[in-house]
Amino acid sequence: MNEALELLASEVGLSAPDNAPLRLAFGYACVSRIEQLLEEPEVIRCLQLLDEYVNGALDEASFRQSQVDADRLANQHRGSKSIDGCGHAAVSASYAVANAINGRALQAASYAAYATVYAAGGYGAVAQREAFEPEFRWQLAALQALVTTMPMYAQRQSS
Repeated sequence: MNEALELLASEVGLSAPDNAPLRLAFGYACVSRIEQLLEEPEVIRCLQLLDEYVNGALDEASFRQSQVDADRLANQHRGSKSIDGCGHAAVSASYAVANAINGRALQAASYAAYATVYAAGGYGAVAQREAFEPEFRWQLAALQALVTTMPMYAQRQSS
């Protein structure tokens, strides 16, 4: 659990209904860092569609369908039988995409951090809290940056 991120999310009202653009942008930022861990072309496509939507280049109907698809794909991911655990990182990365595209930014961040640590160190690493710290720090900085650069939030901070 990234306590500092959860505190900032609470302070900026990340879960408020009108903060969907911030949730989607932050979820996309977290997941784009782990894109290399995605194995399924359809999941990669969902991530691309999230990027398009965040940037205003995708219609609402296509976006809604991509949300359904991302959930289905994450729940159907076959994992991996390989001993290196890369398949498990891919499963977590797929869940990160599904959460990000559905506006569950903190859950997306958690899955992305887990996927990052799992890919780097396997089973042993995920049991070590300190293994998550670099990603947790990055996520906190990323949300802070979005809050200060997204027009609707930058105005609030300058008032």
